[in-house]
Amino acid sequence: MSFFRRAGDSDSESSSDEEELLSSGSEDEEVAAPKQEAKPMSRFLKGAKSGDTSSEESSDEDESDEDESEDEGAPKRSRFLKGGDDEDESDEDVKKVVKSAKDKRVEEMEGIVKVLENANKINDWVAINAEFDKLVRLVQRLQSLNEPIPPVYVKTLVSLDDTLQKEKESKKKLNASNSRALNTMRQKIKKSTREWENDVTAYRKDPEAFESAAAAASAAFATPAEAAVPKPAKKVTIEPAEAAAAAAADDEGFSTVGKSGKATEEPTITTEGLFRHLSAVLEARGKKNTDRNEAVRTLEKLLKVAATPYQKIRVLLALISARFDYNPAQATYMPLDLWTSARQELDDLLALLATERQYTVQEQTEDYDDSVDRTPAGLDDVVRVRGSLVSYVDRLDDEFTRSLQNIDPHANEYVERLQDEKNLYATVARAQAYFEISGQTDATSRTVMRRLEHAYSKPDAPLQVLEQTANAELGALNSTITPVEATFSSATLIHRLCTHLYKASDSLLRTRAMLSHIYHHALHNRYHTARDMFLMSHLQENIARADVATQILFNRTVVQLGLCAFRSGLIREARDSLREIFQTGRVKELLAQGVAQQRLSTLTPEQERTEKARQLPFHLHVNLELLEAVYLVSCMLVEIPKLAAAGTTDPDAKRKILSKAFKRQLDFADRQAFTGPPENTRDHIMQASKALQNGEWEKCRDLIHGIKIWSLMPGEASVKDMLASKIQEEALRTYLFTYSTFYDNVSLSLLSSTFSLPERAVTSIVSKMIWSDELAASLDNVHHVVIFDRGVELSRLQQLAAQLVERANALVDQNEKTLQYKLDDGSGASGAPGAGGREGRAADGGAGQEGERRGGERRRGGGARGGRGGRGGRNLFAGGLGGSARRVAA
Repeated sequence: MSFFRRAGDSDSESSSDEEELLSSGSEDEEVAAPKQEAKPMSRFLKGAKSGDTSSEESSDEDESDEDESEDEGAPKRSRFLKGGDDEDESDEDVKKVVKSAKDKRVEEMEGIVKVLENANKINDWVAINAEFDKLVRLVQRLQSLNEPIPPVYVKTLVSLDDTLQKEKESKKKLNASNSRALNTMRQKIKKSTREWENDVTAYRKDPEAFESAAAAASAAFATPAEAAVPKPAKKVTIEPAEAAAAAAADDEGFSTVGKSGKATEEPTITTEGLFRHLSAVLEARGKKNTDRNEAVRTLEKLLKVAATPYQKIRVLLALISARFDYNPAQATYMPLDLWTSARQELDDLLALLATERQYTVQEQTEDYDDSVDRTPAGLDDVVRVRGSLVSYVDRLDDEFTRSLQNIDPHANEYVERLQDEKNLYATVARAQAYFEISGQTDATSRTVMRRLEHAYSKPDAPLQVLEQTANAELGALNSTITPVEATFSSATLIHRLCTHLYKASDSLLRTRAMLSHIYHHALHNRYHTARDMFLMSHLQENIARADVATQILFNRTVVQLGLCAFRSGLIREARDSLREIFQTGRVKELLAQGVAQQRLSTLTPEQERTEKARQLPFHLHVNLELLEAVYLVSCMLVEIPKLAAAGTTDPDAKRKILSKAFKRQLDFADRQAFTGPPENTRDHIMQASKALQNGEWEKCRDLIHGIKIWSLMPGEASVKDMLASKIQEEALRTYLFTYSTFYDNVSLSLLSSTFSLPERAVTSIVSKMIWSDELAASLDNVHHVVIFDRGVELSRLQQLAAQLVERANALVDQNEKTLQYKLDDGSGASGAPGAGGREGRAADGGAGQEGERRGGERRRGGGARGGRGGRGGRNLFAGGLGGSARRVAA
């Protein structure tokens, strides 16, 4: 007796129980004896009691209570203590049935089938439609659990199909909802029958044999709960050969069953049923519970049994698409083995199409039957198969780029992955040749652009290797755009690819081709050709309306132009090319070489993924440290002489520096109280700038040559020699600007020996400075000296007065232009009264104003040195006042 029973019984019940025990006699002992010998029943299989609280107790509690009662010496329970009334005894006789999940699913299916049969009897197609959807979902769940499909499902399909045929023949009138449901059921039954075609055919042929086979398969897949639990046996060591033989013996007579419960052995796939299996794979593509690995394996088996060229083409197209379907996510890249298999299969497909010229793959074709084999009707007939080879080429290239974006560039895996570019380039070249032969213009242009993107940024040596590999694998294909030549020339190859794209109808392809062509010229130090192409294309005017990828290519081209100008010794042009990129402060982002974190801007996860997808692979990066060194050195050689020319006469000289980045670094260096040895590239350049300001050109040269990043510059030795000569020239100019006010004349030979320049070069530099009004001096060719022209120096008040006059003249000119615009009604015509007088006044005062501006420039350039600067200031006052007087008199 349990604890809860003893605690809850009343006195009357206990007394009555005692009376029953006394009256039972020896019969109770006979009954209790077998009860004691019997094994305790599992708590899951114990019968339920409705009217007694003891039915809610577990078997473990009963056993523990019995142990307690035995310890206490309590008498054994008899069968009369099981319940209190007849109803409890009847409930005890009914045992609780435990069903497995599989049996519950089978019962659920049988219940749905029963509802379908009832609805079919009353012709309720709305209910049939709803219940059939439940049945299909249940079958899909069974497939996902690798359980065989009960034959009742196939039986229901056959029954509904027969009913629909009868409805079609009888042509009964139904209401609107029933009619719509009937039409929907026709489509569903047709689709399901096609999917289970083999099973439906077998059932129609022999229903009894089909049901018995299904019952055998269901027994083979019995769940562990239904099978008897064997006792644990001793461990026995079995040799591998014996284990293999035993496994083979066990598998004898059985076949491999997939998720759908169908046999998937290879002998079941034949050439006659190839299109049927192919259609089943294509229909399952994209569905939720489709096993992509199983689809790829099936297509590989189909490719082995394909006999005709048409069958091979169809299977290869489906197989390549299945490879790409394996990775639908955009954040990761395609596995390398799948990518290699897809590329090899695309090569096989292109080789097959090159051999079988009567078959072609195009995106737009006439409608044809997919379930029958197609052959050319004659020698001139061409079988067109629907497909898109150019999309496969694009996807292969995109997956290759995405893999390089996600692999660590400093690991060996990146280098190994980069070696696949050679095979990919050969595949792109083969696809280009095929598109040329088949006459697909748009596909040819897109493939040529892909080939150009792999070639335009490479030096000659690696590009030559790519071309040799591509030419060796062309086979029977020949390209008219890029024919095979005996001698390789990268300039010729890029020119032919870009020339073909210039004729394309897509403006985006033309723009990218032009930028790639300019980049290649700049990479090979053809600066003037690249500059002329860049200016004539007017790309800088419309690039803001282009897509992001094209804008990134534009920025890379501008940067490469700046580097080319620097290597060619064109310092000012290099500074001008790189200035706009560096002024933004986002060089890394503009070149797609990283995402800079902004303090006040927050990116969403979607924006971060988009930014990362735009990044270039590491091997295409331009070294940012080298780029910064080139820009700062160019600014130093251009801006330091300008600062020396302004001298102490213009306190706002530093504000007129065009390069904000260089000005910021220079100001920071000037504020430093103590300057230690240079540690990085910026420190070297800033200390070199100070040395250049002081005329210490040798120290400046050594600091610039000490920058280690020059080792990454092509032609390092020539670049350093060029920088040394430029530093000597700019040091001479800076020296003349700084110290000209302290000398009456200076010997050319002294300047030549001080700056280690030939006397002829010194004479040339001084002559240019005099001719451009930068230096108020003259050359004495007899005595070989430079004579400085000293004049009256302007005071600070005179300088401010000159600036005021200049700004007043500019204000008057602007007012006259505004007045003329209003009088002409915004048309720009000069037919209003008095227009001729205004034009005359403008023409009359034009020469004087030009003289005023030139005089002011001379004053600003050499006012501190006297002479010509003073005369410029006097001309400014006279010209300005005279011009104003003439305008008032008029």
